Amino acid sequence: RNCKVIEFELKQGSMTVSEYAAKFEDLCHFAPNYNTMEVEEDKCVKFENGLRPEIKQLIGFSEIRNFPTLVNKSRICDKDSRAKVNYYKAANEKRGREMGRGKPYGRGGRKP
Repeated sequence: RNCKVIEFELKQGSMTVSEYAAKFEDLCHFAPNYNTMEVEEDKCVKFENGLRPEIKQLIGFSEIRNFPTLVNKSRICDKDSRAKVNYYKAANEKRGREMGRGKPYGRGGRKP
């Protein structure tokens, strides 16, 4: 039980918000100070602090203090963030493939 309480310095890292929220809820069962409705605000702050910076930045200014709402909004931000990353990644890969099709540079316009 003490190991679980110590482990409760949880960060999202590479987990999705859904995975992070599930792990967070599991660990809350071992932390008596997060098991009551009176401390929902503290629970929200703790959850928010473990989010990845790009999600925390989008969510933080809202100061959402209802845990299910916070998790839902965080999931939406995570999904949008991942979609944006995938879009730009695909665009860069496409651009990289097309760059080899043009005239080679570095010949200085001189004929060999």
